[in-house]
Amino acid sequence: MATLRDTRNRITSVRNTSKITQAMKMVAAAKLRRAQTAIGAARPFAEQLQKILGNLATGESEFVHPYFEAKKELNNIILIVVSSDRGLAGAFNTNLLRLTAQHVAALRASHPDVSIQVIPVGRRAVSALRKHVHEIIREYSDIFIKLEFTTAQEIAEIVSDAFLAGRADRIDIVYNQYVSVMRQEVRALQLLPIAASIIPDAAKKTSTVDYIFEPSRGDVLEQLLPIYLNIQVWRTLLESNAAEQAARMMAMDNATTNARDLILALQLVYNRERQASITKEMLEIVGGAEALSNN
Repeated sequence: MATLRDTRNRITSVRNTSKITQAMKMVAAAKLRRAQTAIGAARPFAEQLQKILGNLATGESEFVHPYFEAKKELNNIILIVVSSDRGLAGAFNTNLLRLTAQHVAALRASHPDVSIQVIPVGRRAVSALRKHVHEIIREYSDIFIKLEFTTAQEIAEIVSDAFLAGRADRIDIVYNQYVSVMRQEVRALQLLPIAASIIPDAAKKTSTVDYIFEPSRGDVLEQLLPIYLNIQVWRTLLESNAAEQAARMMAMDNATTNARDLILALQLVYNRERQASITKEMLEIVGGAEALSNN
């Protein structure tokens, strides 16, 4: 049975833990505000660039960029998995790795002979994917300490070179999309070939008017497509960063609330034990006094 000292020490320990989780919540909230600003600035540019490329790709032209060429048979797939560098973010990484496993299983079911290579981004993805038999092309750990656009450019260049050289038939990226503070959704996005991801939606809104381009449509696509790929990778990193901070803030808020509830419960136990101890001492004093009076 726990003594008063044990209960008091436990209350102190839980109270200290609640202070830590409260501080971590405040830090995550501050980082989330910066991440929301960054993703809010990146989304409109990425969406507008996608519309432009959709209109260009659906126009009448003999030029076909290799980025739009879908392979009939998939022999090699590169999978980019974006996780966090640290834990204490609820089910953020668990849900991501679960969807990654499901996505890989679906790819192997539809293409039994496919070879899957991975690019883990974030320390949690690196440590988890090292345990599997996937071939790792490049690892990126601790990039979210100071997230930079050059990291997205480097990743985009690696997958672009592999796709253009024929070493990869398809490029997918799995990440957490920031929806709101309370909601983050794990998404699997096909980066290359990009025709399947942007042409159908754009084609529905494309008018029947054909434009004259100067320079040619092909030259415009040659300039825009690398930018589009960089922006898509950069956007997923920003989405994942914002989703991570939101998940961590909610997890630390829940942990703080649970710690405070536990402190109240322990305080009741402590008061009950203290009252029982006092009652026991009083009974011992009364019993001793009666024994002395009888003697």
